Amino acid sequence: MATVTATDQNFEQETNEGLVLVDFWAPWCGPCKMVAPVLEEIDEEMNDEIKIAKLNVDENQETASKYGVMSIPTMLLFKNGEVVDQVVGFQPKEQLTEVINKHA
Repeated sequence: MATVTATDQNFEQETNEGLVLVDFWAPWCGPCKMVAPVLEEIDEEMNDEIKIAKLNVDENQETASKYGVMSIPTMLLFKNGEVVDQVVGFQPKEQLTEVINKHA
């Protein structure tokens, strides 16, 4: 499963089923650029277990506001539409994988 682009319009649909890690990011954010390849690796290795979605906070402020995203990158882990975990700031792959496995 490839990384999907989440928007204000499709957010509920993209996060309502299974395990979904949503990366709240912006193009101007340095740490967001650092976390992107880590998320791509996780997507390649765990694509049967989790969907990775990216939401540009500049273009989708409604959703970012709804979930109280104040700093980026923020990653919210959804399980069947409910937020089950949150990671703020850059984290190495091992720590992100640990958070995901806790809820798999």
